[in-house]
Amino acid sequence: MASYQKRGNKWQYTISRGKEKPIRKGGFSKKAEAVAAATEMEAKIFRGIVPHLTPVPIDEYFDNWVELYKKNSSDATLRHYRYTSERIKEHFGSKPLQDITANDYQEFLNEFGSNKSKESVSKLHGHIRACVQDAKDEHIVPRDFTRKAQLHYTVSAKRNKDKHLNLLDSELLFKTLLSKLNNSDLGYHLLLLDLETGLRFEELVGLTFGDFDFKNNTVNVDKVWGYTNRMKRGFGLTKGNKDRSINSDRVIYVTKELMDVFKELFKIIPDNKNHLVFYNAKSQYKVITNNHANDLLKEVLLELQIKPLISVHGLRHTHGSVLLHKGTTLQYVSERLGHLDIETTYRKYIHLTKEGREADKKITIKTFEDMYNKD
Repeated sequence: MASYQKRGNKWQYTISRGKEKPIRKGGFSKKAEAVAAATEMEAKIFRGIVPHLTPVPIDEYFDNWVELYKKNSSDATLRHYRYTSERIKEHFGSKPLQDITANDYQEFLNEFGSNKSKESVSKLHGHIRACVQDAKDEHIVPRDFTRKAQLHYTVSAKRNKDKHLNLLDSELLFKTLLSKLNNSDLGYHLLLLDLETGLRFEELVGLTFGDFDFKNNTVNVDKVWGYTNRMKRGFGLTKGNKDRSINSDRVIYVTKELMDVFKELFKIIPDNKNHLVFYNAKSQYKVITNNHANDLLKEVLLELQIKPLISVHGLRHTHGSVLLHKGTTLQYVSERLGHLDIETTYRKYIHLTKEGREADKKITIKTFEDMYNKD
């Protein structure tokens, strides 16, 4: 049975539970609001849903939740959860979950998104919402205060079309890399190969001498090499779907000129235990590092005054973009890049297909105009 008391200008309800600690909650502007809330609470108690009366700090609960449910995640994923934890502590401190309202949470998201991209806000919200939903299932909070939250952000995520070079700049980069191949740094060879093949970095550093077929001018891609602490050490499988019924293994045709470049390279570089082409004995992972390759590429782009300053992964986007610009089919580009399905290729290069529509319209109109005018 609930009783109601007025404390100053606010109303409070008290629900007696015999020998157990009574449930009290105040802060209601009107008695009717207190009655409605008490009735809802009594209904939950009747259904066996016992409210969690002890305050549970959000920062402690989130950290414990991550430790319990996410402990087997990769280091990269755990870093994202730690970042979310730091943002929780900055805004909420140790405020109890039970005291956080939907308005409180929306204010938090608005503040966080004031200088963040949609991707960043969405990721943080996803972490917290999953945690709060579990807290609700445990009856720690009566309702999911994240449910109706609106994501607000001000920084647009970098679009794919900003991550590659145009045709003229890619041609200039290509010629410059060719001129630097006499340098003792193998990184220039790696960048040139990436520009002509569009390989993923782990595929590039996983190449061995035997993967180059100088007779047929092809490069075999059927393995990767772990080059960070997030990856398995040594050789691994190429990217594949969940049951590995599809993978990224492929044979890529390249120019005879590129093969001649590597034929000459193989005459002067020594072999190694794993026969890796881009071997580096001083590196922790025994191959050219991604950071070094990115630094080398940045130096060349600055030297040529080319923007944007893309990463090595941007060379992969450049490769695909150049091929599509030249009229290569989406299906071929998808196969050459080792995408698991053509939808992935379409999503990444939709901006190019849109850009090409105007040209397609002109070709279509010209085709039928010629039919009208043909004698």
